[in-house]
Amino acid sequence: MLRDHTMRSRLVRLLPLLAALAAYPGGAALAQAPGGPPPKVTVAKPVVREIVEQDQYTGRFDPIEFVEVRARVTGYLDKIQFTDGATVKKGDVLFVIDRRPYKAALEQAQAALTSAKARLSFTQTDLERAQTLSRGGNISEQVTDQRRQASQTAQADVDSAEAALRNAQLNYDFTEVKSPINGRISQRRVTEGNIVITDQTMLTTIVSLDPIYFGFTVDEKSFLKYQRSLDIGMGQTQRGKGVPIMIALTGDEKPTRKGTLDFVDNRVDNATGTVLLRATVENPDGFIKPGLFGIVSMPATKPFQGVLLPDEAISANQDKRIVYLVSEDGTASAREVKLGPKVDGYRVIREGLKGDETVVINGLARVRPGAKVTPDSQTLPPSRT
Repeated sequence: MLRDHTMRSRLVRLLPLLAALAAYPGGAALAQAPGGPPPKVTVAKPVVREIVEQDQYTGRFDPIEFVEVRARVTGYLDKIQFTDGATVKKGDVLFVIDRRPYKAALEQAQAALTSAKARLSFTQTDLERAQTLSRGGNISEQVTDQRRQASQTAQADVDSAEAALRNAQLNYDFTEVKSPINGRISQRRVTEGNIVITDQTMLTTIVSLDPIYFGFTVDEKSFLKYQRSLDIGMGQTQRGKGVPIMIALTGDEKPTRKGTLDFVDNRVDNATGTVLLRATVENPDGFIKPGLFGIVSMPATKPFQGVLLPDEAISANQDKRIVYLVSEDGTASAREVKLGPKVDGYRVIREGLKGDETVVINGLARVRPGAKVTPDSQTLPPSRT
């Protein structure tokens, strides 16, 4: 019984101490040993420099040019002159359709034109002869008019024959299917020996790769913010003064691809409440393919002097965020702050700090408000990326 009474007495004496310790982060670990020195912590001044806050959105890459290559004349496919997936240039011959029927039609049109020109030459000579005789009164005006009509009809026949020749030449040229753009070609959709039909048979597709578009959508609230702070959507992109952006591909730790915002849609989508934005991205190595996803980092503010701290210097107390300040005599005190996004590896402190305070950045578990600490001063680098 005496032993149980002694244990209960000790517990009664310990309860106030345990309750006091529970009121601070870290619990009993925060207690300073009686007579011992103040706990050591690492302190530093916040980084204060000009920054631009960034917002991030997910988007997709799209080609600037996309072509479905189709036959423009009907015939049997004679040759395929590209390798699937190769890079092609504008004007490269990709397919050859059997040219013999169109070569024959071209030669026939050329012969028809030659015949029409011969008739025109004869009727013009005949008209000149009639006009000479008419002036001497040796031929009637009616005959002269008839020969003039014959000459005009022959001229019309020549014009028609020339048009037919141009059409035959076009059809003959269309038997060589050429690339209309620079880009990367897909796989062939037909093989040699198959018949292809005008404007119906799709032979392959080609996409341009450099530069390439990156499209993404922003919500209405953010769009209005960008209009106010950056004049986005107010006509500046149409004047060629695009906003620079950075894009990270899937798996990238940070954005590496540079682009320029060059298009803002003219309306908010009624179904989603978002606005489409588009940037042009240089892709000289062709590494980015249309259809890939990316994360764009877009400037959300104009440049301003920001106060920055590492995330490990910030603790939470329910829904509040707190940092610990250390005075000249080593006394620690708590300061509530409001946080912004991360910039260059640091957290932006929107409210609560001016930037000249001494802040605990390591050893928060050993800090109690109102108690003294032993500070070890360090200087934070301008960036942690």
